[in-house]
Amino acid sequence: MGAVDQQVQAAAKTPLIALLGNPNCGKTALFNRLTGARQKVANYAGVTIERKEGSFTLPGGRALRVLDLPGAYSLNAHTPDEAITRDVVAGLRAGEQTPDAVVCVVNATNLRLNLRLVLEIKRLGLPMVLALNMVDVAKKRGIEIDTARLSQELGMPVIETVAVQAGGEKGLLAALEAMPFELHVKPNPLSAIDAVPVEDTQREVRRIIDATVSFDNDKGNLSEQIDHVVLHPVIGPVILAATMFLIFQAVFSWAAVPMDLIKNGVDGIGLWVGGAMAEGPLRSLIVEGILGGVGSVLVFLPQILILFFFILVLEDCGYLPRAAFLLDRMMGGVGLSGRAFIPLLSSFACAIPGVMAARTIQNPRDRLVTIMIAPLMTCSARLPVYALVIAAFIPDRELAGGINLQGLVLFLLYAAGIVSAMAVAYVFKRTMGAKGHQPLMLELPAYHWPHMHNLALGLWERARIFLTRVGTVILTLMVLVWFLSSFPGAPEGATHPPIYYSIAGMLGRALSVVFEPIGFGWQICIALVPGMAAREVAVGALGTVYALSGGGDDVASSLTPIIAASWGLPTALSLLAWYVFAPQCLSTLSVVRRETGNVRYAFLMAGYMFALAYTASFLTFHIARAVLGS
Repeated sequence: MGAVDQQVQAAAKTPLIALLGNPNCGKTALFNRLTGARQKVANYAGVTIERKEGSFTLPGGRALRVLDLPGAYSLNAHTPDEAITRDVVAGLRAGEQTPDAVVCVVNATNLRLNLRLVLEIKRLGLPMVLALNMVDVAKKRGIEIDTARLSQELGMPVIETVAVQAGGEKGLLAALEAMPFELHVKPNPLSAIDAVPVEDTQREVRRIIDATVSFDNDKGNLSEQIDHVVLHPVIGPVILAATMFLIFQAVFSWAAVPMDLIKNGVDGIGLWVGGAMAEGPLRSLIVEGILGGVGSVLVFLPQILILFFFILVLEDCGYLPRAAFLLDRMMGGVGLSGRAFIPLLSSFACAIPGVMAARTIQNPRDRLVTIMIAPLMTCSARLPVYALVIAAFIPDRELAGGINLQGLVLFLLYAAGIVSAMAVAYVFKRTMGAKGHQPLMLELPAYHWPHMHNLALGLWERARIFLTRVGTVILTLMVLVWFLSSFPGAPEGATHPPIYYSIAGMLGRALSVVFEPIGFGWQICIALVPGMAAREVAVGALGTVYALSGGGDDVASSLTPIIAASWGLPTALSLLAWYVFAPQCLSTLSVVRRETGNVRYAFLMAGYMFALAYTASFLTFHIARAVLGS
């Protein structure tokens, strides 16, 4: 018997427990606490919904597998996430093992919302444990929960947990130790759930709450007091706009020193390599191809991390759902739900998780429109292009009130993406025959200080993803760009740099026929092609192209003055306009096809974004020339 077969048999004999619960109940934090590094992430077959499975060992030595199911409010599924959770626990998903037991995680401060799912799962007849999470927060508020009575009312063990604290899972481990696992339990049919009206379930929830929970000493929710200000119809939007504005100011102001350090380091390596190696193809590959290309992208890592730092802080402290609530009225004006805000905000990191996050939207038309406009949000891969052009053409000076001019321009570019997304959503919703605006129903988690451990992990993960792309996709493409830009070489008596006669030069000149009306020369056209694989590659490609054109060894820092001298301001503004709407990278289009189940939506996205980009660049270029006279 092979090793793989033995692993499969061993897994089949190891009990599988499922963690499930409402969103924001601390379920995933408990999963991380139980499994540590012993987890693997994949996708469920046929969909891009994340599947997280791990393993851990009980104090008595028994091994268990644990599955972290997507958050759900009910087994009467309204979203793809809830459908996955329902099908797994009900044993309806082909190729997926039915859990041998269920740990239902609930928020101790919000049992009225959480217990509906608990009662529905109970009707499936699977062995269950209730993890009463966030009990520390409930006790601080003065909410008193009789766990023994709650256990009696529900007919299952009820264990207090604090998933964000070390040791907060010990009670759950003891309960699982005492549970007599029976492998391959067959759940009751879903008809057992459907047979009970929702009103009866809610009535039972209220009865259990009245019998087991006392709010007599509840000191009130500090989050509600804060929300009186943060969610004020006038003050709230001002706070949100000011927060976003300060983030983009910080992207330029805070990143200057670390960016200079990276620039100087790359330039120093380039000078050392250039001086240590004899002139030839290998020296050109390393200096102009690798260092000139990869170094031009790597220098923007500090700005990307600063942007993600703020996004992670806002997410962890509980502000992002409030932002969705504030924007619901504005988004309703274009036919979207405020729930679309979270996928759209995720798209500021990358359009791929933004497209995938749209599956939490219940209305199918809203979900499709959100997917189609998510790439118009300014993803982090656009940031290197914006930062390069802004640094070359926008003076680094302060305006009234200490506002950095470069940061203001960056903020306006992000705002242009948002406004254009709303305009496109308006068109899509009207052409797709959408009905009136649906009211937003959204759970607002309690405010809390960001957890430094989670924040550090999130930043490290973003840095790792960026550096991995630099070391794999971008490096590979830079070597390819260098090769295409270096061969076959210049003929005798050539009057242009050798790259002009290369394969890339010929391709760039051919494309310039299409892009010359919007101000793009053949060098920019060369960079646009690999930029379809990854947006930030365009900066690296420009670094390689201009290094081969000018022969500089310190192109990581000299690319900015090179383009400032080579391009006119109308061309620079045209390129910024292009990247506000630029057609998406191929990986995003692939995810759109998978999420929608139809390749025509991927083609529709690429087509309408190309048309918008070309139109915006054409208008920007010619208006700028008319105004500036150049």
